[in-house]
Amino acid sequence: MSGWLWGKPKPKNFEEVLQKEAEEAKASDMMPDNNQGDAPTTSRVQVQQSPPPPREVRFSGFDATAYERAAKAMKEIDKSKNAKEALELTLKQEETKKAEMEANKKQIELQLQQENTNRARVMEEEKRKTLKDQQRFNQQNEQYKDRLARKRHDDQLDQDKRNNEEIMRRQEESVKQQEMMRRETVEYQEKLRHENEMKSIEAKMRGKAKVERDNHDLNKEKIKLESKEKRRTILEAVSSVGNMIGTGIDTLISNKEKAMGAGGAMLALAGGFFIAKHGTVTVARFIENRLGKPTLVRETSRANYKDVFKHPITTAVRMWQGRNGLDQALKGVVTSPSLDSRLKVLVASTFFTKQNGGTYRNLLMYGPPGTGKTLFAKKLATSSGMDYAIITGGDIAPMGKEGVTALHKVFDWGATSKKGLILFVDEADAFLRKRTETQMSEDMRSCLNAFLYRTGESSKSMMLVMASNRPDHLDWAINDRLDEMVEFPLPGLEEREQLLQLYYKIYVADLAEKGDIQIEEFDSDSVLSDIAARSEGFSGREISKLGIALQASAYASPDKTFRPEMLLERLAESLAANKQKSVWKKHEGIEGLVGT
Repeated sequence: MSGWLWGKPKPKNFEEVLQKEAEEAKASDMMPDNNQGDAPTTSRVQVQQSPPPPREVRFSGFDATAYERAAKAMKEIDKSKNAKEALELTLKQEETKKAEMEANKKQIELQLQQENTNRARVMEEEKRKTLKDQQRFNQQNEQYKDRLARKRHDDQLDQDKRNNEEIMRRQEESVKQQEMMRRETVEYQEKLRHENEMKSIEAKMRGKAKVERDNHDLNKEKIKLESKEKRRTILEAVSSVGNMIGTGIDTLISNKEKAMGAGGAMLALAGGFFIAKHGTVTVARFIENRLGKPTLVRETSRANYKDVFKHPITTAVRMWQGRNGLDQALKGVVTSPSLDSRLKVLVASTFFTKQNGGTYRNLLMYGPPGTGKTLFAKKLATSSGMDYAIITGGDIAPMGKEGVTALHKVFDWGATSKKGLILFVDEADAFLRKRTETQMSEDMRSCLNAFLYRTGESSKSMMLVMASNRPDHLDWAINDRLDEMVEFPLPGLEEREQLLQLYYKIYVADLAEKGDIQIEEFDSDSVLSDIAARSEGFSGREISKLGIALQASAYASPDKTFRPEMLLERLAESLAANKQKSVWKKHEGIEGLVGT
């Protein structure tokens, strides 16, 4: 019955189905089937047709009664009124089985397709792994080749190095051998020369000895004649001098007036010699004290005879410019408003002290280098009508034992000033350090004691002004002699801007007015303000050096033209230098102290 379900034509009635099943059963030689649904159909075919003759069963386990039961069941079904419904039900069951088989077939196809996909994926993964392994193998192979090449290269370099060393060693040995041969040659030549010279000297000495032996009698006679002549000459001279002295004495004895005159002349000659000798020294010392300049004084406003004779006009101009009033005291000195007011009070008090013949007060100025301490000391002296003299502590230390004498000369020279003297001691901590320091030499202690002795009392002729970057290093006796201390800090933003304007005018703008250089047009005020904001930590000296650098840049340009880019370039260089100084100060452990 299953034959027509797989593509065969559909039977017309149930009998035809039974006949088909019987034919198929015969064709299959009655093969046993465990399907209980087919057994009734086969039995029915046997019932409708004539019973076949009994035959021998060729397969073991075949039960012929099943067909009989099936035939009997078919007959009952044919007789039943529900035969048609049973056939339809059977057909539906067959269709259901066919659908299930189709589904199973599709599922099997899907499984096969999935297996093929999985197999392709596995093959792809294996292929990819194989390719990856091949790449890794190729990479390892390349690395190995590279290591081999590097090793060969290193070995070649080592071999070349060894070869070069061997060549150098052989060359050195060759040079040493040549040097030894040269030395041996020179020594041999010197030896030959020495032997020849000795032989020559020996021959000369022998010849000279032979000549002297041959001329012995002549030389002896010559010496006798020379001695006799010399003795005769001396005797004649002595006789002549004696005769002259005797004659003179006889004359003096016979004439008393001439004797007295001769004695007076000799006394006058001796006195004149003594007076000339000691008087010249005294006069020279007086002139030096009054008009000369001590060796320790680096700079002074007092005129000395050397400057007067060498530079008379310059000396006169300097003396005239020194007559400044109180209104010109702080000209060119840029400070903060608070410091400016305090300095004005100092200038006024010094001026009126000078006018009224009062006692001067000693002053200490401390702060970082380049903040205007020396400039203010000069201004203070010229505005008050006094002279100034500048000495540095670094000049005293190398003088050793002579330092004490030099200090006394400075104070003696300063006491002779008719106007009064401001003695400015720069770098005072260089020789006025604390006496408790173990590194201080005896000579420096002596200089400190001499300075303390000369400054022990207040003076009406000399004002002591000292400057130091490290006031904490000064001896306590020095601090006791100070009446007032003023700090000169680094300039602020406004002060830096004023200094930049001042030095820009001096080193750039004034040159442009003279026609020495040209200036490219730009807003100088805004640029200088920006530079002032960026130059925090700069001292007045560093800003002045920046102005000098701007002048040098203008001179160095091909067309002698100053451009604003030069300002930025020089500022960058100055900032780098200032940063490096800060690093050095930090390494030295002086960062944050006075003078940093």
